[in-house]
Amino acid sequence: MALYAIGDLHLCLGAPKPMDVFGGNWTGYMDKLKDGLSVLREEDTLVLAGDLSWALDLQQSANDFSWINQLPGRKIILKGNHDYWWTTATKFYNFCAENSFENLFVLNNNHYEYNGYAICGTRGWFYEENRSGAHDEKVFKRELMRLEASLQSAGALPKIVFLHYPPKYKGYECPEIIELMNKYEVRQCYYGHLHGASHGLAIEGLWDGIEYKLISADKLNFIPHLIFA
Repeated sequence: MALYAIGDLHLCLGAPKPMDVFGGNWTGYMDKLKDGLSVLREEDTLVLAGDLSWALDLQQSANDFSWINQLPGRKIILKGNHDYWWTTATKFYNFCAENSFENLFVLNNNHYEYNGYAICGTRGWFYEENRSGAHDEKVFKRELMRLEASLQSAGALPKIVFLHYPPKYKGYECPEIIELMNKYEVRQCYYGHLHGASHGLAIEGLWDGIEYKLISADKLNFIPHLIFA
């Protein structure tokens, strides 16, 4: 019963916007993802840390979620900045029921248990880069509330945080999110979003008591990161 994580699949089966145009190791990425994710078993849990599909709505995302649905095990998903299909949990679960998609779960204001640990998280926000007005401040505060709701829901369980946006990288950090993680004694934080040359900006390893890991698909060479075997 293993726990894996990967972000930024950028599936494009319903919305033709493949990542191959960026070159590098994105060339042939759909085949690479298929091979990399073949390690999954029915008893495993996979956390998908945002930017799952280029689709603009749920209907357009159906082929992408059909692809994800075929992966073995439990799939826990959180929102990325390109997940324009994202909607309410009720609408998403109705969509899954209509399409016979199973073992897909939304991480939003809640947590999921894995072997005595709590899987917590939210999208996060680049607040320092988006100080353009009240709207950005409102979105940022909402993300903080969602993260704290997720952490609170876990009670006394040791907590692992998954975000789409990095809370910390070279030249930037989000002190409010880091403060929340310290408040709830989070010791592991996984995030995506950074691609290509931006991998060099990633903060990884132990920083002030929290272990950080970049899990965007191209950084992992499209092989999910094993957290617990």
